Amino acid sequence: MNENRRKFLKRGASALAGAVLVMMIPKPLRAGHEEEDGKPFDWTEHYWAYVIDTTKCIGCGNCVKACKKENGVMEEFFRTWVERYMVNENEHVYVDTPNGGHDGFKPRKTEGKITKSFFVPKMCNHCRNAPCIQVCPVSASYMSPDGVVLVDDKQCIGCGYCVQACPYGARYLNSDHVADKCTWCHHRIWKGLKPACVTVCPTRARKFGDLKEDSEVKEIIETLRVAVLKQELRTEPFCFYIGYDRVIR
Repeated sequence: MNENRRKFLKRGASALAGAVLVMMIPKPLRAGHEEEDGKPFDWTEHYWAYVIDTTKCIGCGNCVKACKKENGVMEEFFRTWVERYMVNENEHVYVDTPNGGHDGFKPRKTEGKITKSFFVPKMCNHCRNAPCIQVCPVSASYMSPDGVVLVDDKQCIGCGYCVQACPYGARYLNSDHVADKCTWCHHRIWKGLKPACVTVCPTRARKFGDLKEDSEVKEIIETLRVAVLKQELRTEPFCFYIGYDRVIR
């Protein structure tokens, strides 16, 4: 075995050992700590879920603006966005999301008579069987005890595997070449606040709550007919939709 090959194999073994070590680190210890109402936050006492009522969304773009401002999202990317669906009499579906819905929607010319039109906010679905977590080679993507899929920016190596694996198009690499995505404003909910996008919705189309409490979100999921995106993929999303339509992609 020549010297170059021995060096290559030695580097590979060291990298593998490092990856295994990272995977063994308890993830909550890597995620940091915040305070809630002056008391230590115990994320094992909460389990979050998100509900979107498509019958109430008016496509105003307030949620997209609030998200960008709160989280410092790069101009060309979105942690949350809004899509417009229009279906004509021949069941042809038009879908658009100009600038992620940031500036609202202008009238659009289509062929045939439009029989129905509606808006669909989208974001990370915080799946219980998340493909992004499965493909991360260094365990930088993980699920917190309170049910939020997060990225450890100190561990992420910017390989982009998770971006490709997400079936919802919810991830991107930021300017630091680190995987980024919606976190349900985890830094806010640790402090007893709601995600920024929820607070600015004028029609309350967006709802967020704790499934371990008697929250509105828990009641909706338990009593109303809700659906998840791409159910056939069995990713088990925890973002639920009211007014779901079969044409939604």
